This record gives sequence, structure tokens and C-alpha cells, in this order.
Amino acid sequence: MAITPENLPKHELIGLEAEVLESSDDRQEGISGEVMDETQSILRIGDKKVEKKSCVFLFRLPNGEKVKLDGKLIDERPEERVSMKLPGKWEYVD
Repeated sequence: MAITPENLPKHELIGLEAEVLESSDDRQEGISGEVMDETQSILRIGDKKVEKKSCVFLFRLPNGEKVKLDGKLIDERPEERVSMKLPGKWEYVD
């Protein structure tokens, strides 16, 4: 299944380009790079670990689209996100 803005939270995030747009920790804002690993509550972007629930992320999809996503929505184990309902909690970014 192709990754789209609508199904991004259900997908594997490892390998996507990501940037921290907002964070409760100012030192994490602006961290960007490839998502290298993911746990229930952490994304490793490059060599930095970022807490999902305290951040808003910008993901670049394989087709080039950019999607802004609140980390609270993905603050679960990847395998648990597969069955979640998605009421449009993402937005396109130009």
C-alpha cells in the first residue's frame, strides 16, 4: 500500500525524511533527517532521539508530498497504529 497523507500514521515511518517543527523542548526544534528507528514513544531521526508526544513533525512522503503531523497521534507502537481510525488529523504543507 502506498504511503499517503491519509494513511501516514498507520505506516512504517522508518526511512522517511522528517523534521521537528515544534517541540516542548526547544533544543529539538529543527532536528531533521531520515527516521532511522522507532519505538512506542521515540523516533530516532539521524542520530537524535525525539519524544513523539511532545513534537509536531513534518514528514516528506516518497512522492515528495510534505505532511504535518502531531506526534501525539503516532505515540504508540507501530504495530498498534495499523488498526487506528484516522479522522483527518494531518495537513498538507507546501
